Amino acid sequence: MVDKIVEVGILFDFYGKLLSKSQYLAIEFYYIYDLSLGEIGEELSISRQGVYDTLKRAENRLYSYEEKLGLVKKFSFTKEKVKDILKYSHDIEKEAEELGLNKTTKNVKKIKGIALEILESDQEVI
Repeated sequence: MVDKIVEVGILFDFYGKLLSKSQYLAIEFYYIYDLSLGEIGEELSISRQGVYDTLKRAENRLYSYEEKLGLVKKFSFTKEKVKDILKYSHDIEKEAEELGLNKTTKNVKKIKGIALEILESDQEVI
């Protein structure tokens, strides 16, 4: 269940604004604020069954958006590749320092800085 909560939460971060208002609120109340179906029903003035149906439709739409657009998959792939860049940059920086290649060391530090900026800006998205 925890995996689904995390998965829907990530999908919601990427595609939540594409949902209808009631679907958006249902997902937010259920997955973010951990409200029960009854509590959500009171907030939205619909039955528990209505909340359940709205949640299922919203979840299906989120999964459908990811299937069609693949933004989460692309995001995860890019994040891993930037981490690889950081790892290799660190190795190059170490070797350049040992060999006294100041210009190379300086350029590698710039590359690492850019990679870190990308990772930090990606964290703001989610």
